[in-house]
Amino acid sequence: MSSGLTKEEIYKIIEEENVRFIRLQFTDMLGIIKNVEIPLGQLDKAFDNKMMFDGSSIEGFVRIEESDMYLHPDLDSFVVFPWTSEKGKVARFICDIYNPDGTPFEGCPRYNLKRNLKKMEELGFDAFNIGTEPEFFLFKLDEKGDPSLELNDHGGYFDLAPTDLGENCRRDIVLELEEMGFEIEASHHEAAPGQHEIDFKYSDAVKHCDDIQTFKLVVKTIARKHNLHATFMPKPLFGVNGSGMHVNMSLFKDGKNQFFDKQGEMELSDVAYQFTAGVIKHATNYTAVTNPIVNSYKRLVPGYEAPCYVAWSGTNRSPLVRIPYSRGLSTRIEVRSVDPAANPYMAMAVLLASGLDGVKNKLTPPTPVDQNIYTMDKSERIENGIKDLPATLMDALLELDKDPVVVAAMGEHLHEHFMEAKEIEWDMFRTTVHPWEREQYLASY
Repeated sequence: MSSGLTKEEIYKIIEEENVRFIRLQFTDMLGIIKNVEIPLGQLDKAFDNKMMFDGSSIEGFVRIEESDMYLHPDLDSFVVFPWTSEKGKVARFICDIYNPDGTPFEGCPRYNLKRNLKKMEELGFDAFNIGTEPEFFLFKLDEKGDPSLELNDHGGYFDLAPTDLGENCRRDIVLELEEMGFEIEASHHEAAPGQHEIDFKYSDAVKHCDDIQTFKLVVKTIARKHNLHATFMPKPLFGVNGSGMHVNMSLFKDGKNQFFDKQGEMELSDVAYQFTAGVIKHATNYTAVTNPIVNSYKRLVPGYEAPCYVAWSGTNRSPLVRIPYSRGLSTRIEVRSVDPAANPYMAMAVLLASGLDGVKNKLTPPTPVDQNIYTMDKSERIENGIKDLPATLMDALLELDKDPVVVAAMGEHLHEHFMEAKEIEWDMFRTTVHPWEREQYLASY
């Protein structure tokens, strides 16, 4: 979707498409899209990086006494929303956040990812390419227009209509995305009833994270037009598979995939093994960022295809890290634990930093595990050196705080505000009395 457009070309598209409003979008620490909508008359001011907003009202940004922040639009991110009104369409730019003194704001997750990419460049690589597979559920809206827990279908993996009633909605989502410049690679029903996946082409990290955020917005908007609610909550229903966002990663230099080596074992380079070793080493420590909500840990349990053990394999789908079969330019490692509630900019920053730690220190990955880990008991897992992922958000936060590599990847501002917000979230969950407790205990005790 990167356009390389000039201001003049953007104005031309605005006129041709009858664009009347511009949204200046950015992502807060929790991964929520925020936007400041401006009329066309303010666009020159935005191009001059002079659009200001109140940062104190955004989660994880700043205190009231230092609230003035500036939006710097990325011209490459310009896109017109095709579904908007005939009376005048809406277009958007994705922005980086800057301080009043012209320095990048350290609490901006997008800037923080760019900061980590500079460290990658210092190690001699010029691109961190990622491809993701975000899954989501479609629920029916009730008569008030609120999400219900009624699924829109009872389909299963790769099912077609009439079982898959979400097919029309999914097709419309794909058409809108294609009109916005996405290259869609696959679209299908997932394993659970009401669950869907749309895969789009891999790209460099910042662009891909932008695409994930745009994708979520499109999915939710088009679902509502079908009287459905799309949710990226990792585990909305007990007893069926949760929603993941598998992340495929590779490092490039001069257009060549640095993970591929025709002569290497499994045709993988030393860099690929070292990167994998770093991702494995830091896995329990970055989980709070890649799986950032209380509900994330209801998905990371045995029995539903989501990984809950730290291991890797070239063939097996039960470990955390898998090496898909493709080689050449498509050589990559896949991290299967990440879920779509993650802030993509922050998740990619901690995964990249973990992998680069492996490359920098020439780490060796543990022995691959090619048998089904779900069938092993605890003693067999210990024997094979397989650790468990954290079981709760609080466990994950404690692990995060122990790891200087992951903390440095987040930067001081994001780390401090993330820990604070998530400890409050955990405490609210911990002190709430849940329906399950009343069902189990009210009559018996």
